[in-house]
Amino acid sequence: MKHLSSQPYKGTRDYYPKEKRLQNYIFETWRRVVERYGYEEYGAPILEPLELYAAKSGQELVNEQTYAFTDRGGREVSIRPEMTPSVSRMVAARRQELPYPARLYSIANFMRYERPQRGREREFWQLNVDIFGVDGIQADIEIITILDAILKEFGAQSGDYIVKINSRTFIRYMMTQYLGLNEENALQMTKVFDRRNKLSEEQFESQVRALLNDSADYEKVTAIVNTTSVETLPEELQGVESLQEIHAIFTALQRLGVTDIVFDATLMRGLDYYTGTVFEVADTHPDNNRSLFGGGRYDGLVGLFGAEPISAVGVAPGNTMIEHFLEVHGLLPEDVSKTDLYVTPIGDSEEVAFGAQQLAAALRKDGLNVEVDISGRKLDKQIKAAEKKKIEHVLFVGLDDIAAAEYPVKNIVTGEETRLTPGDVAGRFRRP
Repeated sequence: MKHLSSQPYKGTRDYYPKEKRLQNYIFETWRRVVERYGYEEYGAPILEPLELYAAKSGQELVNEQTYAFTDRGGREVSIRPEMTPSVSRMVAARRQELPYPARLYSIANFMRYERPQRGREREFWQLNVDIFGVDGIQADIEIITILDAILKEFGAQSGDYIVKINSRTFIRYMMTQYLGLNEENALQMTKVFDRRNKLSEEQFESQVRALLNDSADYEKVTAIVNTTSVETLPEELQGVESLQEIHAIFTALQRLGVTDIVFDATLMRGLDYYTGTVFEVADTHPDNNRSLFGGGRYDGLVGLFGAEPISAVGVAPGNTMIEHFLEVHGLLPEDVSKTDLYVTPIGDSEEVAFGAQQLAAALRKDGLNVEVDISGRKLDKQIKAAEKKKIEHVLFVGLDDIAAAEYPVKNIVTGEETRLTPGDVAGRFRRP
């Protein structure tokens, strides 16, 4: 008989209690930060029509990365690979009813058929934060401020990460007006810019020169891609409106305390629906020196659903990349169970077992999370179970303790032990 595999599907993860505690910590931190800014939670189906992604997300996503199939009704559907098209559809459906600015967030799981590697899984969880209905740069500033606040809420310090910022509008101007490229070559040049970090210097130069009308313009390209500040871009570009917008965003962010920011002309964000500002957070730690997450402005997506177009800006940090960031920077939280007390009956009498259950019931009514060991094992094995479960406090119940209405409580981490009445137990361990 062939045994079934105990391993999860390739590119997915099992979350045992320890892993789930860390995931919940990340989710709770996300939720706490975005709700401070007035964002409200929504939900969307895990299945969507395939055409939803074909319209704007890009052919690579649709043709190579979606889990697409024909359902029993003959409809072409996909497990969602991202949330932006779904939330745009939802906004379009109630375009006239929603109050604006509409500040929305969700924490959900997605699937993409990618090659699994560190930080990239086929099933992944991410936070999606979007603001609809603000045409000006205040929306871009708010979203970037939120992503900065999220990392700081986890305990990150200045220098632990860098926020790279660019503008699709500015790049479009630079390609077509400053470099004089036709639409096709401008599109190809954008793709070369996007791949710069994956190319050698020789490959990058060769591909750029092949698209330029005048190979002497290569110096113009290098002057742009090598700068990290808008102030040092060529003088001919300084008066461009889209660049002035970027400059205004940088100035506002710095005044708001978001200082770890740089300009990066090669930042494109691969999805086709971005129309303006794009941004990305990169970890600066040498053991995890890579992009963490990003987002940008996508003003045209809602209009694809037949509604009046509306501006939008969003960002989407992922669970696994945040885990790696916390790990390399020494920011992982202490792994402690949410169970406040582990009640261990001493002996095997029915009176002790019943007394332990009665006490646990009373403590739960007082707001404590209480687990009772009902295994009938010896005391040392019960304590060992509490240790494995990361429950710090064990309460012992014996016949004499029931008679005295006072119970020994031991911190199995420090070894400290005291005797407490049920009222004292509730007062000491009740969560705020």
